[in-house]
Amino acid sequence: MQEKNKSVLILGGGLAGLTAAKRLIDRGFSVTLLEKRSIYGGKVSSWKDEEGDWIESGTHCFFGAYDVLYDLMREIGTYQSVLWKDHKLTYTLSGGDSFTFNTWEMPSPLHLVPAIVNNGYFRFREMLSFAKSLVPLAVKKDKYPPTQDHQTFTAWAKQHKFGDRLLEKMFRPMALALKFIPPEEISAKIILDVTEVFFRIPDASCMGFLKGSPQDHLINPLYEYSGSRGVEFLLGKAAEELLYENGEIQGVRLSNGDILRADYYLCALPVHNLNKVMPGSLKSDNPFFSDLEKLQGVPVISVQIWYDRKITGEDNVLFSPDGVIPVYADLANTTPEYRTLRGKPFDNKSRFEFCVAPAKELMQLSKEEIIARVDQSIRNCYPETSKGAEILKSTLVKIPQSVYAPLPNMEQYRPTQKTPVSNLFLAGGFTQQLYYDSMGGAVMSANLASGEILRVAGG
Repeated sequence: MQEKNKSVLILGGGLAGLTAAKRLIDRGFSVTLLEKRSIYGGKVSSWKDEEGDWIESGTHCFFGAYDVLYDLMREIGTYQSVLWKDHKLTYTLSGGDSFTFNTWEMPSPLHLVPAIVNNGYFRFREMLSFAKSLVPLAVKKDKYPPTQDHQTFTAWAKQHKFGDRLLEKMFRPMALALKFIPPEEISAKIILDVTEVFFRIPDASCMGFLKGSPQDHLINPLYEYSGSRGVEFLLGKAAEELLYENGEIQGVRLSNGDILRADYYLCALPVHNLNKVMPGSLKSDNPFFSDLEKLQGVPVISVQIWYDRKITGEDNVLFSPDGVIPVYADLANTTPEYRTLRGKPFDNKSRFEFCVAPAKELMQLSKEEIIARVDQSIRNCYPETSKGAEILKSTLVKIPQSVYAPLPNMEQYRPTQKTPVSNLFLAGGFTQQLYYDSMGGAVMSANLASGEILRVAGG
């Protein structure tokens, strides 16, 4: 066990920072956590608006692959809040058509047979050409995707000769759902990594939703667990700069001029905010820190719309290659505690949450313009059931910089959790771990960073 009462100062109260606080307080450290916003959760945050309805910072789907997240939820007693859906991926198309990739409950790769031979949309020869393109992935497994980071997924797909229709209808919404950037921009490594996991682990692509808000069923329980064990939480406190001298971090200057000190410092900030607090001397002296500025955030828009009737009965995540809604869900179906409007029951109607992407060209539009585009996209997908439907309420959340952009050749700039400065550590989805910038990635990065602190402290 490490020497008692060694102190850690954590910057950032998102899922990574909160997970690290739990891990470290459980191992006997004295922990203080700073969060500049008025709520915890970061990219997983949610809040009630002035009318009593929950608003989320994004569409939070729980992939079956995120084992480290579910381990954490079991520890704080909230795993039962994940409602697992049927193991299928449904794509909705403009004009009212749709197709579904189903699976069998069989060992890999047999679980994917229905998706290849009976998806109801792609011709068998299209799926066969896709299957052939994955031969290197099947042979080399997780060793193959890193060799493809130099090119976009579109370039890789054209090189492997699977058709444009497969690329546009299947993989465009997949890329936008994963990282909010299209296949002609995203690194081939990312799509191939995810495909390899889905191929190798039968339940990896199964989706779940929380039965209510992330704040109620993940963030607040995590906060309360750590707070009850002694973590000091400082809400509304913004870090301005890490103070670096004599080869170590000596403290953190806050925006109000106060200086906080600890034995170890863990930055669990989005990469663009991390770059703001990183001292210039560190950036100029060491490429580990200067390279962080090469990682840029992706703009994200999330929209919720309440309609006066039930438009779809699908109780699952949905994808669409058409319009501006690559991934969405009817939360009135997926999330029982969200069947409300202005605090009152909202039965037999639809409450959609949409990821609107790519968002770069839409960020300057007004709320009304964006809602109109989203509304038209969903009406195109459901021309019959949406006929005459009226919008009862809509909300919009814009995040100028969210997850880091995994463009080609960016993998080399993702940092490890341990830095060249002996008492400075990093956590967050942009750091090196299996799950990229996601809920699973946030938790895994926190586990790794906490483990490094424990090791340095002699644990």
